[in-house]
Amino acid sequence: MSVDYLLHESSVGYAIFKVTMQADAIGNRLKEVQEKSQDLATFGKMVDLVSFAPFEGAAQALENANEVSEGLASAFLRTVLEANLPKASKKNKCVLGVSDRNLAGSIKEFFPHFDCETAETSEIVADLLRGLRLHSEKLLKQLNGGDTHRAQLGLGHAYSRAKVKFSVQKNDNHIIQAIATLDHLDKAVNTFAMRVREWYSWHFPELIKIVSDNMTYTKLTLFIGDKSTLSDDSLHDLAALVQDDQTIAQSIIDAAKVSMGRDISANDMEHHKNFAERTVKLAACRKQLSEYLISKMNVVAPNLAALIGETVGARLISKAGSLANLSKYAASTVQILGAEKALFRALKTKGNTPKYGLIYHSSFIGRTATKNKGRISRFLANKCSIASRIDNFTDVPSTAYGEALKKQVEERIAFYADGVAPTKNEVAMKNALDASLADINIDDPSRDAPPDAVMADGVTSLATEQVLRLKKKEKKAKKGKKEADDVDIVVEDEGKKEKKEKKEEKEKKRKHADEEADGEKKKKKRKSKA
Repeated sequence: MSVDYLLHESSVGYAIFKVTMQADAIGNRLKEVQEKSQDLATFGKMVDLVSFAPFEGAAQALENANEVSEGLASAFLRTVLEANLPKASKKNKCVLGVSDRNLAGSIKEFFPHFDCETAETSEIVADLLRGLRLHSEKLLKQLNGGDTHRAQLGLGHAYSRAKVKFSVQKNDNHIIQAIATLDHLDKAVNTFAMRVREWYSWHFPELIKIVSDNMTYTKLTLFIGDKSTLSDDSLHDLAALVQDDQTIAQSIIDAAKVSMGRDISANDMEHHKNFAERTVKLAACRKQLSEYLISKMNVVAPNLAALIGETVGARLISKAGSLANLSKYAASTVQILGAEKALFRALKTKGNTPKYGLIYHSSFIGRTATKNKGRISRFLANKCSIASRIDNFTDVPSTAYGEALKKQVEERIAFYADGVAPTKNEVAMKNALDASLADINIDDPSRDAPPDAVMADGVTSLATEQVLRLKKKEKKAKKGKKEADDVDIVVEDEGKKEKKEKKEEKEKKRKHADEEADGEKKKKKRKSKA
């Protein structure tokens, strides 16, 4: 199909070109023809500028670039096309060459009598649009030299900034980085603490049996130093490091007096103390990061955090890539998120697929009996999926839904254990909605206003009640319609049944008549023979 017009989208505006000369589809594949499109003198004879509509500013350019990237025809683009393209009809169609297939579909919706050819489906359109991009600065005579390049650079920066732009309150990237750093810090702190134990146990081996906690042990090594300097005068300070337990402090002092460890030089002790100090600082950094993660989760995904905990919730978000991705996952995907290797191994060997992934670290799974772990993990994944969707699409952070979902999981565990009937989901969600609205209205200055005053979300309570009433009426109408349809079906079935019975009765009468006729014939034959 030959193309009549071309749409050129650029960083400076939209341009409409009329195709005055073009090669056929076979000739267009020739190398000589394709090389001619790179020559301005030759290509200038193939197209003719109809109109150029520049953008009014960087804001309009960015807005149109975003819509073009999403395959949408903006109001400005539709105006340009309507003003410069001829009126097409069913008999006389106009063919427009467009670079993007989605944009072509959007244009087709607004201009049904236009045929849109894209660079993906037509080599002719692809070569012509390639030539326009190459020579656009010369063909658009309204532009000065370098205007296109500067506009491309500015629009590229603005487009990139808009794509990576995020809300401080709703940013899950920090959660992903924090939980990854937390995992690395856990490994590092454990490794360093074990190294401190091995290093100091040469000097004071009895201390390992008295104190089991890694950080407490590291702090004690810093305080004690050389065990020979430890005396009863240090009892009070030593007890402060072991949660004010004077019994443990006294046992440490007694063990130091009869220790079988070897002596240590001042230089060795200095290096050990430096390493122990760094380990303690690393543990303090880990603690601060954990507190930061908890506070961030309570802002970005409060319901997910309230349901399954901040750490497990953060791991789910990190594994999914973002909160938006997690909210798009089905509950069955959330259930085995983190157990991909086991899943593919099971599929390959035709074994049992895993029942849970990261959600196994939740306390709910550990408190459930072995036979019910799979059912609880499925139920918990379902609630996690709901919580993540609420967190992703809500504007006001609230833990009301997360607490309600957590209560549902607790009741389900009790149901499997003791047979106690859990609360219905409809009731639980209604209570959560009421609690969420109550949380929103706490700081709302219009909470003491009359019933038809504006609520926090900009909707009047009177209007909300009216909407609820309308929904109830629609439900009743649908229910009545369904019942009427059921009655019609029953009546129709009864009519079919009656017709069937009449037909069967006629068939019986016909068979009976045939049998009587056959009997009469046989009688006549017998008489004739006699």
